[in-house]
Amino acid sequence: MEIPIIIDAHTRHVAEVIFSSDNTVLLSSGMDNLVHAWKVKEWTQRHTFFGHTNSVNALAMTPAGNFLVTGSTDTTVKVWHYPSGDVEHTLSGHKKTVSTVAVSPSGEYIASGSYDGYVKIWELSSGEEVLALSQIGRNIASVDFSPDGKYFVAGGLGDNIYLWAFPSGELIRQIKGHETAVNTVTFSSNGNLLGSIGYEETLKIWDTKNWEPVLSISLESRASDLTFTSDNKKIVAAIDYGVRIWNLRTGEIDRQYELPVKGVYAVAVSPTRRWLAAGSADGRVRIWEIRKPSQKSD
Repeated sequence: MEIPIIIDAHTRHVAEVIFSSDNTVLLSSGMDNLVHAWKVKEWTQRHTFFGHTNSVNALAMTPAGNFLVTGSTDTTVKVWHYPSGDVEHTLSGHKKTVSTVAVSPSGEYIASGSYDGYVKIWELSSGEEVLALSQIGRNIASVDFSPDGKYFVAGGLGDNIYLWAFPSGELIRQIKGHETAVNTVTFSSNGNLLGSIGYEETLKIWDTKNWEPVLSISLESRASDLTFTSDNKKIVAAIDYGVRIWNLRTGEIDRQYELPVKGVYAVAVSPTRRWLAAGSADGRVRIWEIRKPSQKSD
């Protein structure tokens, strides 16, 4: 079994990990109220973001990499200048835990989801709330924008994935197929596929032309996070005690990593597909080299 690089990143559970679009930084957030930036390849700490007063559950960066967006149990969304760490906006429109955030492909808008049952859309530059949607009505777990910026999706407590038109906020459809709750939703980078995980421990891949499932995988374990690789050929899930990678063409497991800790809450793959990172309940971020570098920028 491949031995990972281990970062003792947080003093409590790691809630989220993401790579910057330029592949230079891995960001992690945790239940210790902090966000850390780690230099890729060296895995040394570059910066820490202080400001939230409770668990930081969600991270997203603008495509240009000049702003970081965070969501917290303190009910706020913060917009930070990156890498300085100066706070541009603190968005206080939610009444309960903010569990998920996403940035539109243009970098102009933020989507946030909360346990108050609302999905909110904010203008990044002004911090103004432009939409507030409550069709789900219960805990929101995950939001994402489509790569073309025409749609956004959300899932939470309840059986369905909700799809809205953007920027109108018109509800286009409820995508049925999960049971009890939808833990995570994410688009592939080409927009052709939507991945989702349900409370019933099933991973589903949906064709975004007709919103029909093209792949359904029984996980036989609780799963918390999901991401496509940048070439859209594989999908990666964070599950209890490990990480699994599937080949989307065959539906077969490509590789898997078992961890000595229950509760792997976050997973990310670098844009070059060289690095896989996972954050877990022991406060650690583990990194594997899953593809040999093809160029210096890897």
